[in-house]
Amino acid sequence: MRGGAIFLRMDAVRRLLWNKYEEWQWKEKDTALGRAFAHYDFEHDIDRGLDRMAEAESEAMILHEIGEARAESLLGEDWNAMLGQLTSRHAELLARAVRDHLADCLVTLPTLLEREAVGSLHFYLANLSGLRRALFPALPRAYEAWLDSRDATQLAQTVAAAETHWLDAARRLTSVFHRDPAHGDAQLNTLAGGDLASLTL
Repeated sequence: MRGGAIFLRMDAVRRLLWNKYEEWQWKEKDTALGRAFAHYDFEHDIDRGLDRMAEAESEAMILHEIGEARAESLLGEDWNAMLGQLTSRHAELLARAVRDHLADCLVTLPTLLEREAVGSLHFYLANLSGLRRALFPALPRAYEAWLDSRDATQLAQTVAAAETHWLDAARRLTSVFHRDPAHGDAQLNTLAGGDLASLTL
């Protein structure tokens, strides 16, 4: 997002998806990523499937950027000031993971659920990894329940509850940092290094 406008390079989106598809060919097939490719029918027409997937996932990417803008307005300048002062890579990753979850629970996931964008939901869960996944184990659990029942109620409830959780978590990180800026970076680094229980949902 630049100056209130969102710029998206479709060639980069297609390349990203194609690389994901090539990597998936060497991995277990029955995964969230495999379900995403199956939804877009890659098996029968790769080119058309890639076109459909690129269009859908570009929409999801735009939703995330809108969510980022909304999260930024909720968190205010204290959040940006904190990000600008972080020197620890782990602390920065934690802060950005929390903000990503807030953005997605504000806009991306509620919109995908409202639109019943099944392929994009599979793809979202396929890309939930690392620290983001460690912080949000409730989401994969709700996803698995949705797979079993095809009832998205639990998934929607999890996302709705998470919006408040991630806003509170982000504000807590900001408070911890600004309470003692000289040591705030180290405190966030400690949280990122393993003391995640108080932030995890």
